[in-house]
Amino acid sequence: MLEMRPDCEKCGRDLPADVHGAFICSMECTFCANCADRMDERCPNCGGDLLDRPLREGAILAKYPGSTLRKYRV
Repeated sequence: MLEMRPDCEKCGRDLPADVHGAFICSMECTFCANCADRMDERCPNCGGDLLDRPLREGAILAKYPGSTLRKYRV
């Protein structure tokens, strides 16, 4: 199951699990759409492709909430 990280690792923008706009690589590095575009959809951590993260909504989100551990480093 995806961790559904709550923020962009590059700029810190909030990325709720039930809202479009998050991009992830196969290692679950997570970035907002703006940062992913600036990096040409390539993960700076592992070099993998950044793809649209699927949504988690409704009862599934309630049962399996996204992570609260933020990855953005100031």
